[in-house]
Amino acid sequence: MLNELHIENIAVIERADISFTGGLNVLTGETGAGKSIVIDSIGAVLGERVSRELVRHGAEKGMVSAVFDLEENTEQWLRDNEIEAEDELILQRRISADGKSSCRICGAPVTAAQMKELAALLVDIHGQNDGRQLMDERRHREYLDRFGSYEDSIGEYGRQYAKFRSIEKEIAKLNMDELEKARLSDSLSFQINELEKAELKPGEMDELSSRRDLLRNAEKLTEAIDEAYSALYGGEENALTLAQNAEYYAQRAAAIAPELEKAGSSISEAVFSLTDAAELLRDFKESLDFSPEEYDRLETRLALLNKLNRKYGKDEAELLEYLQQCRDKLDDIQYADERLLKLNKELEAQKKQCQAAAESLSRRRREAAAALEERIISELRDLSMPSVRFAVEFAPVENKLGFDANGMDQIRFIMSANAGEEMGRISKIASGGELSRIMLAMKNVFAENDPVSTMIFDEIDTGVSGIAAQRVGEKLYCVSRGKQVMCVTHLPQIAAMADSHFVISKEERGGRTFTQVRPLDTEGRKHELARLHGGDHITATTLASAQEQLSAAEKFKKAMA
Repeated sequence: MLNELHIENIAVIERADISFTGGLNVLTGETGAGKSIVIDSIGAVLGERVSRELVRHGAEKGMVSAVFDLEENTEQWLRDNEIEAEDELILQRRISADGKSSCRICGAPVTAAQMKELAALLVDIHGQNDGRQLMDERRHREYLDRFGSYEDSIGEYGRQYAKFRSIEKEIAKLNMDELEKARLSDSLSFQINELEKAELKPGEMDELSSRRDLLRNAEKLTEAIDEAYSALYGGEENALTLAQNAEYYAQRAAAIAPELEKAGSSISEAVFSLTDAAELLRDFKESLDFSPEEYDRLETRLALLNKLNRKYGKDEAELLEYLQQCRDKLDDIQYADERLLKLNKELEAQKKQCQAAAESLSRRRREAAAALEERIISELRDLSMPSVRFAVEFAPVENKLGFDANGMDQIRFIMSANAGEEMGRISKIASGGELSRIMLAMKNVFAENDPVSTMIFDEIDTGVSGIAAQRVGEKLYCVSRGKQVMCVTHLPQIAAMADSHFVISKEERGGRTFTQVRPLDTEGRKHELARLHGGDHITATTLASAQEQLSAAEKFKKAMA
């Protein structure tokens, strides 16, 4: 549930703090007073796209923050995204005058995409465009699937269809013309021959480079080894002889003074180490076998490896892997006919699997469609459409397979709003007011299985008046018994049903426009309903009518309790 909304320097709103309640929250006000700005502000803090035009003229930045209750589904999202919250969920969006924006959830910086993802668990906004979306028949299957509880069937069909498409793609790769086969076969054969001839080994380049560097410095290396060996073992006064003498005298001294035994042991260890070092230098020098021919061979081999690395953009290990890929591709081409025969058999078998999964999904859809028809008709009759007929029409997918990525059904909603009229497409039959009521009915039905706890209706009253408006208000109140509902409206029939009523007004001060959002008490509500009835000309009659409307609304609420 949305508890608090803070708006700062957004369009004509310099500052507004709104404390919402559970139940039905209604916002009213003159056209242009700023009602849409409040909805836009909520959209901004929920991750919708924003622009610098949203920032109040003259301000460096605008800011919107919203405080929600913590709920189970949002707590899981916070854990998954490693964001900590205490007792409440706080969303914040800052928009700078240059159009840049930043988002925070419980103080942690996040992307707008993350905020939008979380918002889907918090709020369902029914905007003025939703009625037009209802006329888009491409979305009718989506609406039906949202209503039905058959995610398992949708998932199973999706898996079978993905497998079918995968086999199709493999067949398409092999189904090339003979000229293309010959061209690709020649190219692969050349690459295979070139790489096989190179007799590649992983890590060879590093090994050869090290050996080449050794050969490049052969003279300096030999000289250094000779000098080191001479110092250790050459001549009469070498390090090893001196160390052995020191060992002898240290042992004699230790025989007299036992506390010198450690010194003798250390010198003995040094003698062993020096002996080992001298032998290592001698053996390494003897192992050296330098020749100009070897150096030339190394350079030639390294040049070939570098050429292949540059040509293919891969090192030795990757080239070996690429070589195997080329062999596999060539085998696929050379044995394409056999492979195609096998794949076509697999495709035919998978086609049957798809058809079976599509038929299962279609049965589930038809069961859901019957339930949806019954529910929508019931809801619409509650909304003053007593003669309405509503149906979900099924048609086969028009392709040679009989199914596509969404199954085997083309789905559209058809209706008849008045007695005696033929059923037809919603886009051809429904008026603006009927579209609003159909969408409200669908929202109400879908809300039963939707974990989102807050619903926002932005001018749901489009094209609605009279008794229909009264029924819309009553329906919104019924929805608000299970959800928090916010509604922007121009109709007194809807406003009268509010649990909390806010009026949005604007005024000019010092040549600037300021918008205010105020909660109304009972007397304030009566005056606002009177204004909605008769404009600025409020009379005793319009006030009495407003009071009567409020009393009727309270009576309805008590009857529903």
